Amino acid sequence: MVDEKRQLISCMLDIGKEMVKSGAEISRVEDTLTRIGLSYGAKRVNAFALASNILISVEFQGGEEITMTRRINKGMQNDFTKLEALNDLSRRFCMNDMSVFDLHSEYMKIHEKKASVFHTYFGYMLASGAFALFFGGNVFDSIISALFGILICFMQYKLTPLCKNNITFIIITSFISGLGISLLCMPFSFLNADKIMIGDIMLLVPGVAITNSVRDIFVGDTITGTMRFIECLLSATALAAGFMLAIFVSGGAI
Repeated sequence: MVDEKRQLISCMLDIGKEMVKSGAEISRVEDTLTRIGLSYGAKRVNAFALASNILISVEFQGGEEITMTRRINKGMQNDFTKLEALNDLSRRFCMNDMSVFDLHSEYMKIHEKKASVFHTYFGYMLASGAFALFFGGNVFDSIISALFGILICFMQYKLTPLCKNNITFIIITSFISGLGISLLCMPFSFLNADKIMIGDIMLLVPGVAITNSVRDIFVGDTITGTMRFIECLLSATALAAGFMLAIFVSGGAI
């Protein structure tokens, strides 16, 4: 029974970690973990989550108390498909439809499931091309922006494992993309480098992360919200620096 309780808390930490990495608000993570613990029969559940760490202390009937923590090393990926699956899993467990072993098995299926590479590339291409049109570009700008969106997606797959933090990845990606766009647009007067760039910039802007950070601050999770907000500002600064450096190196094509 003790092993099952420890397995439950370990699985709760895994679920919470995956939710944070997928872009969930801190209040949702803490509420989900608390509900899972109480539905199992715990007397009291204290869940404390940050963007980099989760701590859970569960008191069971009879006075037994178990405390465990989990470090979150990687940043958010904003995988809402995975987040929806984790929310559904927690609801089903809270309805007493599965055991702790089933909870862990279902979590592992969600954790190991990878997004379709084709759908990811297509999404990057569609988003960058559409934003280029939205901000006043022509059809050719949209096509070029979509092609560089594919390049950004490729670099995300290849460079992310090599970069120690997201700031490094954004600087490298924005510089390479900006330099390529600037050089490509030089001999073609009908291409608007600024419109192409802004379409690709929108792929790297941490919009969801900024929204979640402000929401966290408003609901009382000040520490996590502030940490996320600062990280978003650094990411936005790195994004601007990469494209500005590319424009400077290319001689100011726009």
